[in-house]
Amino acid sequence: MANQVPNSYKTMLMKAQMDFDSDTFKMILMDLGFTFNKDTHRSYSDVSAYELPTGNGYTVGGITLTLDAITTDNVEDRCEVTFLNGTWTASGGSISTVGAIIYNDSTDTASGDDFTDAIVIWMDANGVQTVADGAALTVSNIMITQEDLPE
Repeated sequence: MANQVPNSYKTMLMKAQMDFDSDTFKMILMDLGFTFNKDTHRSYSDVSAYELPTGNGYTVGGITLTLDAITTDNVEDRCEVTFLNGTWTASGGSISTVGAIIYNDSTDTASGDDFTDAIVIWMDANGVQTVADGAALTVSNIMITQEDLPE
C-alpha cells in the first residue's frame, strides 16, 4: 500500500483549517496488523488503538516534528512541506512498525476545525520494519506535497 492522505485532510486544507507554519505536527508509529482507511481514519483517536504501545524507546502520542520548509516546486507543479527526520532509538528491546502517521496536534473541533488531532498522512513502511535494541529507527525525507489534492 502506498502513502495516503485521508479525505478529511483535503477538506480541512480547502477550509484553511491547517497552518503548517504555526501548528504542531506529530508522528506516531503503527503496530503490526494496522491497515489505513482514508475514509474513516480522520483523527488521532480513530487510530490510537493501533499505535505502538509505550516501551522499548517509543512513547504513545509520538514525537513532535520540526518544520524544515514550505516551498513551491515549479518543475513538479506542487507545494512541498518538509520536516526534519523523525527518530526513535530502541532501548530495552526492539521496535517494529508497519508505518507512521503524521497528525496535526493543533486541530480541535472547539476552534471550528473539522477534527481534533486531524490525520495529515499515512506513510506506509512497505512491510514490517524492525530495529534492534540500541539501534535508531529514522523516518527521513518527510515530505507532504499538494498537487491538485491527490486521490
